[in-house]
Amino acid sequence: MTATLLAPSDGIERPAHRDGNVLRWLTAYTASMTGDSVYYIALSWAAVQAGSPSQAGVVMAVSALPRALLMLGGGVIADRLGPRRVVIGSDAMRCAAVLAVAALLFLTTPGLWPLALLALVFGTVDAVFMPAVGALPARVTSRGQLARVQGMRGLAIRFASVVGAPLGGLAVAVGGAAAAFALAGLLIAVSVPLLVFVRVRELPSDDRAASQRDTAWRDLTAGLGHIRRHRVLAPLMVAIALGDLGFVGPLNVGLTLLADERGWGASGMGWVLGGFGVGAGAASLLLTVRGHLPHAGRVAAYSILGGSVAIGALAFAPNVVTAIGVALLIGLLAGLSGAMCGALLQTQADPAYLGRVTAVSSLVSLGFAPLSMPLCAAAIGAWGTGPVFVVSAAVCGLGGVVVLGVRDLRCAELPK
Repeated sequence: MTATLLAPSDGIERPAHRDGNVLRWLTAYTASMTGDSVYYIALSWAAVQAGSPSQAGVVMAVSALPRALLMLGGGVIADRLGPRRVVIGSDAMRCAAVLAVAALLFLTTPGLWPLALLALVFGTVDAVFMPAVGALPARVTSRGQLARVQGMRGLAIRFASVVGAPLGGLAVAVGGAAAAFALAGLLIAVSVPLLVFVRVRELPSDDRAASQRDTAWRDLTAGLGHIRRHRVLAPLMVAIALGDLGFVGPLNVGLTLLADERGWGASGMGWVLGGFGVGAGAASLLLTVRGHLPHAGRVAAYSILGGSVAIGALAFAPNVVTAIGVALLIGLLAGLSGAMCGALLQTQADPAYLGRVTAVSSLVSLGFAPLSMPLCAAAIGAWGTGPVFVVSAAVCGLGGVVVLGVRDLRCAELPK
């Protein structure tokens, strides 16, 4: 099932949105991400029904620790075994675990322990799955199509978040948490046969042989060294870290507190988040249609700087309509900068190190950046939303300053 199918060489340039190989990968990715969205709805509902709110919070947080601790090792595995093979195995394991819990909930009422175990398994598998998912696009299309593929991937993420939550809620309403877990498992299962028939580019034989001869620890240190010595990747990682640290707090817990402070209510907050989603989706659509944007480094820098100004302005929006417009701008600029940074990572990293490079980027975005949320909440409680949003915007803007300040990154281009 995991035999390698070879993709065409870079000499055959085919638009990604017309490439059946890319569309198979995109369909598999969309199904898997939609299953993820349904899974989180099912897990949160089941945990609240089986225990207290604090216990439910613990269950929801259980997956974060193994994901953060094992992410770098997951990058090594993705590079050693190949991202396609790892994604297939990971999705198969996630599907089996979710369906097992669904069957258990259909038959009995076991309490919190299977939910906590499922969250632990999911987090552990995610530590391998995420680096492999990030490394796979560069293996399924030509280098000149990577910006378009990043846009298509962004659209898939938006689709999964918009469709997954209502599907999960409907499944819970109709058949309870067991039905929602079953739906999540089936959606994830859809991705496996599609990925089996996705063709990938193999690494040169000398790169594969060198990776197999080294120990896992040497592979890890070699990947970190590759990032540290690279004139584009090293500052790009710093820019991504600063951008995420300044972005995550205000647009998550900060927005909730801002809506409460201004009396916008839950519906107002939902409209603001909707504006952000529309903006991010528009950026993904732009990249999907255009396929290539010149001056990628400068575009990333200016979109980070513009987005940081908009983040600071959000705290001073006089009404919810203005806040929606500002959030739409944030989404557009954040989506554009995120896609540019992702495409630069894909094209600048040596293919033999792409899983490890993706693991470091994912660890920064999903492991370290969320730590800013409790700090943001505490700071807003002490000083209010305005100062905290401005400081967060300044931290985010430093990412753009780093991009502009490093010539190799500022002048980086995406292949045509």
